[in-house]
Amino acid sequence: MNDREFAHVMLREIYEQPQALEATVQGTLPEGTHFPAALTPLESALRSCEKLIIAASGSSRNAGLAGEIMIEEVAGIAVDVEYASEYCGRTSGASAGTVVMVISQSGESADAVAALRESRKRGTATIGITNVADSTIAREADALLLTRARPEMAIPATKSFTTQLSVLYLFALALAALKERLATSAAVEHLGRLRLLSRQLQESLDTWNRTAREAAERFKQAKSFLFIGRGVHYAIAREGALKLKEISYSYAEGLPAGELLHGPNALVGGDNVVAALAARDAEDAGSMARHAMTMGVLQYVKTHGGRLLVVAAADDQEAQSLGDAAVLVPPAPELLLPLVEVVPLQLFAYHVGVLSGCDVDHPRNLVKAVVRT
Repeated sequence: MNDREFAHVMLREIYEQPQALEATVQGTLPEGTHFPAALTPLESALRSCEKLIIAASGSSRNAGLAGEIMIEEVAGIAVDVEYASEYCGRTSGASAGTVVMVISQSGESADAVAALRESRKRGTATIGITNVADSTIAREADALLLTRARPEMAIPATKSFTTQLSVLYLFALALAALKERLATSAAVEHLGRLRLLSRQLQESLDTWNRTAREAAERFKQAKSFLFIGRGVHYAIAREGALKLKEISYSYAEGLPAGELLHGPNALVGGDNVVAALAARDAEDAGSMARHAMTMGVLQYVKTHGGRLLVVAAADDQEAQSLGDAAVLVPPAPELLLPLVEVVPLQLFAYHVGVLSGCDVDHPRNLVKAVVRT
């Protein structure tokens, strides 16, 4: 891969995600270990933790929304996800038994740093998740979970996002083990499935790149995009919409799938596109139930003349048949599907941006670390 030439830095960084994922998992939990050494300073606080607050913005907040589902389902801890820019203005939430997690790719985004410092001022234990080991958040948090994506030079977050997802999943496993909700053997099994994803990503990238480019050609003139997903997939719907907005300046919105019918369905049809996160875990009854409900929404879209871009499991003929274009993803456990769903959406946004003549590496008005105004 290092010898391959890429038209843009963003595309190269999308292709670096398998290696970034592998490095992050191995760096957080080396072979033969089951609890991140980085969390040792907070082991007591985590053992007694009753609530986790995640403060983040942009893509990092979308990762936090996925992490909310992961942590609540695996560890049984209530999670609130706050906008970092709003956190300091709130006076509630950080009660006894609360831990605050701040997520920032750069570790320097002013709102995230302010949220961290406010939490420390309130006497709350803090965890930082960042990609930069010598950043402010890395230095000031009580514990640091480092994503090992290496420097991310393009402005849009790609490999930093997928590594944040992996760290949040590892955190959920660690917290579940501390809470004695997860046996060591089960944790090992979950970790094994996560490690497998780097190979699945590597094997899928070229196919995803081709199908994403074809979908971009089909939909590049669309007036707006509604990205929909249920449960943990809602976070990826938001991230898919954010990537498209950032890179191509298209109007895009991420919604829970069922909420499409509560007003936004007025946009279905015409020059608008619905992008549906419809992958499912065939071994998970809850996942299959949510998938069935999502299929009902997709049927509604087709009945009302809507156009559909579907991200679906490779063996899901029903979902594929409903899409005007479909991107297929390999099988994965429900809580790990976001890692394989988001990459083709990154590629779709990239190709729409390129076809629209946009500078995908440096979108207008965007910077890597946001200052406060």
